[in-house]
Amino acid sequence: MQENLKTTRFNDGPAILLVEDSIEWTLQFVKPAYCWYDNDEEKYKDTYGALYNWRIVMTEKLCPAGWHVPGNDEWTILETFLGGRDVAGGMLKEAGTEHWRSLNTGATNESGFTALPGGFRAYYSASYTAGLYLYIESETFFWTSTLGYNNAAYIRIISYSGTEIYKFSRNILYGNSVRCIKD
Repeated sequence: MQENLKTTRFNDGPAILLVEDSIEWTLQFVKPAYCWYDNDEEKYKDTYGALYNWRIVMTEKLCPAGWHVPGNDEWTILETFLGGRDVAGGMLKEAGTEHWRSLNTGATNESGFTALPGGFRAYYSASYTAGLYLYIESETFFWTSTLGYNNAAYIRIISYSGTEIYKFSRNILYGNSVRCIKD
């Protein structure tokens, strides 16, 4: 897909749980849930899409029928095709600074992917307050469908400050953006 997912329903019809309250976000870790950045659907939905916890990714009912959340290996194939992790982020990012923080280093969008900096929603930990929204217009965080270790799943991060795409393992309680690919 050329945009971040913004669905509010499972692909078989039922509504996905919308969680706006910060404390509730941390308490709903066992349920598939989504939110809008800063709880502002009107401002953020159309451009940046929704932020989803990983519990919804693991249901395999988030993407439309015939589509899926790419796994870690599929992201690696894309990165390799684009010339490697050191340059792939720039080729995936929307060029310019309409949505990205200035300078948006090395952004060319040669791939047509048009990555946008949707930020993320934190869960409670020693370094973040429960449900805090961070990094809008600076970075984007995409879930993969691959579970890592210690209650974490793999993600990809692209930043305004470089051309790299980073691979990390992140606790499944965070809220991140999702892109779907055809089966």
